Amino acid sequence: MAGADTSRSAAAIRLPIRTRFHDTIRSLKHRNFQLFFSGQLISLVGTWMDTVAEAWLVYRLTGSSLLLGAVSFAGQIPVLLMSPLAGLVADRFNRRKIVIATQVTSMILAGILSALTLSKRVTVNEVIMLAALMGVVNAFDIPARQSFLVEMVGREDLMNAIALNSSMFNGARIIGPSIAGVLVASVGEGWCFFANSVSYIAVIAGLLLMKIPPRARPAEAASPFEHIAEGFRFVRKTAPIRAMLLLIGLVSLVAMPYAVLMPVFAAKVLHGNARTLGILMTAAGLGALMGALMLAARRGVRGLGKLVAIACAAFGVALILFSLSHSWVLSSVLLIPVGFSVMTQMGSTNTLIQSMVPDRLRGRTMAVYSMMFMGMAPFGALLSGALADHIGAPRTVALGGLLAILGALAFWRYLPKIRVEANQLLDAAAIEASERVEELAARVIP
Repeated sequence: MAGADTSRSAAAIRLPIRTRFHDTIRSLKHRNFQLFFSGQLISLVGTWMDTVAEAWLVYRLTGSSLLLGAVSFAGQIPVLLMSPLAGLVADRFNRRKIVIATQVTSMILAGILSALTLSKRVTVNEVIMLAALMGVVNAFDIPARQSFLVEMVGREDLMNAIALNSSMFNGARIIGPSIAGVLVASVGEGWCFFANSVSYIAVIAGLLLMKIPPRARPAEAASPFEHIAEGFRFVRKTAPIRAMLLLIGLVSLVAMPYAVLMPVFAAKVLHGNARTLGILMTAAGLGALMGALMLAARRGVRGLGKLVAIACAAFGVALILFSLSHSWVLSSVLLIPVGFSVMTQMGSTNTLIQSMVPDRLRGRTMAVYSMMFMGMAPFGALLSGALADHIGAPRTVALGGLLAILGALAFWRYLPKIRVEANQLLDAAAIEASERVEELAARVIP
């Protein structure tokens, strides 16, 4: 009898650990998400290698903070300009096929950049042109990919899927820059671009192997323009979503461009090289991975609104401290909370929005999200590059951190006014998801 009690006690001790771990990875029980996760992980390592190598290539060719900002501007401005159309496409057409098309195109563009660099014919103008083309691809990829997550896992596991998707992105962010730092220093940037091109094969294969049930689409009586306008009206009239997107836009404009200036910090402030840049990017990625895993372990959306404000303020504080450092070790350590806080803010915002929005507006709402998240970034990159040329990279980053703190305080004060509407939206979305499950069950079981 005593032995049985001991066994039950041991099981009771082990059970919470096992349950929390299973909660953290619960989206991986879906075959489609398993395929997406494994393929995307390989591809994103290549993407981060490409990001670090491209930044170093531009800085090596020009030595200009302004041109670093110009390349980032060219790569992100298409997201702002084309996201409304891309959101409509994501709502009207097969999202899996859209993502396949964007991945194939990205693979081709990475291959072109690799060929130009390895043949030593690349110029900054060609880098800017290819960055702009990749921006067009990303404009269609982001809303389709974000909207596609719910088709892979269902609404009940959506929060976990978003967090695991972010953890995968930032896990690759740890590995990719480290490899890129070594490769760039030893054999040059071109081989990083080549590895990125090849890595797209994994995610394309995973997408082709998926089996996605057909998605019901309502009859489209209105014009495309009216449908695009409907998405903007929904965001404008929905106070919780509008507030979160405005905060995302502010942070993307003034604080997120710190990443654009990383080559300047690595070379001029910390007196390092490409390996130093890789270490800095890896440190930020480690913090972001920790933030994503923290979100993945959560079991619901309760408290995420407060977490958005706290994370935004912490991001600003960490950026200010980072801007004051002149040691690569200390800078690397400070980039961990930078990555953690910004990932927590972005992941919490994404989860809340996708949990509130009706499915028929999901693509268009996520298009507005991408406009604020990536669409504002090019202006921030251009502004920060120009400002860094005049007042220096450290002061530019510190100013961005201060503005992020002010934005977080404003959002915190606004939270009580939007809490009731946010709860109503969450309840309505849950009812919609339950009705959809019943409809699908009725089709399968006559």
